[in-house]
Amino acid sequence: MNQPARSPWGHENRFDGTGALTARSTDEDDVEQSAEPWPQGISRRATMRISDVLRALRTEFPSVSHSKLRFLEEQGLIDPERTPSGYRQYCPADVERLRYVLLEQRDRYLPLKVIKENLAALDAGEVVENPALRLAASDGETETTTVRQRYTVESLASAAGVDVSLVEGLISAGVLRQAPGGQLDAWSLEVVQLAAALGEYGIEPRHLRLLRTSADRHVGLVEQVVAPWRSQQSSSARAHAGALAGEVGELFAKLHTVWLRQGVGDLTT
Repeated sequence: MNQPARSPWGHENRFDGTGALTARSTDEDDVEQSAEPWPQGISRRATMRISDVLRALRTEFPSVSHSKLRFLEEQGLIDPERTPSGYRQYCPADVERLRYVLLEQRDRYLPLKVIKENLAALDAGEVVENPALRLAASDGETETTTVRQRYTVESLASAAGVDVSLVEGLISAGVLRQAPGGQLDAWSLEVVQLAAALGEYGIEPRHLRLLRTSADRHVGLVEQVVAPWRSQQSSSARAHAGALAGEVGELFAKLHTVWLRQGVGDLTT
């Protein structure tokens, strides 16, 4: 019995019923292609222009820009298709990968290197803590929309489940800062919740003033690091400044955590 001929590219050559030579991979029959990258099950049909992507993201990320998307592409975090004329085209899955990157930067201050490693792990089917996924429909429209919340003193107290007097005390102590219109940003909710938890141990808003002052000084140091890029008119330079600020800020947060754990550890020895 004749054995199938083997092509130089590692395929078995077989004859179909018409006598034509066809090629079939020698891999397992059930392995048709590599695993689908994360997020799975979302359309990869590239029909979205960069303006469509920005429109899909700006409700949640008002400052996202063309230059930011190009910067993330340069860093290997997104890989849009290109038309024959060189224009970028995105698919709904690309939008979700971008949203994941932007959330990890904004809410967790993760460096781009770590975000890229997390995406690689997700692509490999590994579990990553709290992957930020909001499923998108095939046309690129998201199923739900999350707007960065703004609070009044009363609505913030209600959302945190605390008395209005605690929020007012945090404002008076300089721990919370109101916008010119008197509103408080979304970060304030977590601050109030943590302050309430510390209050169970007798720690009052005035005790937290030094922590806020220290954080402000750290922000000032981050600002010094990114100043050379922020001062440039180039949009790519300003995008780099944003990414750099997130990375340096995360390092400051980790250093503070190490010192705090060290000090607390000394109290128990």
